[in-house]
Amino acid sequence: MSFPDTNHDNISPSPMSQFKTKIHQIIQLIPEGKVASYGQVALYAGIPRAARQVGWILHQSGHLDNLPWWRVVNNAGRISIKGNLYCTPEMQKKLLESEGIKVNADLTLDIEKYRFLPDQKFLKNLQLDDDYIETLLKKHFPFGQSNTNLE
Repeated sequence: MSFPDTNHDNISPSPMSQFKTKIHQIIQLIPEGKVASYGQVALYAGIPRAARQVGWILHQSGHLDNLPWWRVVNNAGRISIKGNLYCTPEMQKKLLESEGIKVNADLTLDIEKYRFLPDQKFLKNLQLDDDYIETLLKKHFPFGQSNTNLE
C-alpha cells in the first residue's frame, strides 16, 4: 500500500493565512500610544470592508506575545472585544492606559486623538499598489495629516 506524498514544503499558503500574516504585521507596526480601528487595519492590508475578519483574526491570535492586539479598537473609539482567556476588555483598557491613552469608564477613548495615521512611505512599505495608496490617502487622509515617524 502506498501513501500520498506528505511533504508539504511546496504548498503555498492559503489566501486566508496570507491575510492573517499581513494583519499581524500591520498590528505590530501600530506605534505605542496609538490605536487603529479594525477597518483601518483591513484597509492597510489592502482589503477594505474586512473589519470583521480582522476582529476574528485578533480573537484567534490574542495569546501571541508579540502581537499588540490591544491597540485595535472599533471605529467609534470603543473597546469592543468580547474577551477570552487571554484578552479581556479590562486588560485592553489597562494596556492602553499604560501607553498613555486615556480610556473612560465606559471603555471609550478619543479615537481621533490617538488614531494611528500612516504616511505614504509607511503604506508603500506594506507593498500596496500605488493607485490604492493614492485613493486611500485622498479618501481617509484628505488633509495630508500623518503621525507616522519611520526614521
